[in-house]
Amino acid sequence: MSPIVIGVWFLTILIDTIGQLAFKAAASENTENSGLDHWKAMAKRPWIWIGIFSYIFEFVAWLAFLSLVPLSEGVMLGSINIVVIMIAGRLFFNEKLTKNRLIGVILISLGVAVVGIGA
Repeated sequence: MSPIVIGVWFLTILIDTIGQLAFKAAASENTENSGLDHWKAMAKRPWIWIGIFSYIFEFVAWLAFLSLVPLSEGVMLGSINIVVIMIAGRLFFNEKLTKNRLIGVILISLGVAVVGIGA
């Protein structure tokens, strides 16, 4: 893979991770409200907007990435986002990494490595 492809790939991973973490922060920040009040409270916080704008930028970065690699490779390489987001969830939200999740992370990582080496 060329340095530009790797750079755009890492950019999509970074932006997607920021978006997912922002959405998680927005959803878990205000738990005393429920229903529509919960959504109104989230709309007033910056986290939801960081998540939305991250997804807009990630959409553009993803299109750029797919313009540089075949779709089958792009989707496989994009799977590493699952691993990065799971690790970030553990670091920032203290989420549990069970044995089955760790096995899944290892399998996804191996699959991405195989596709990345072959690209």
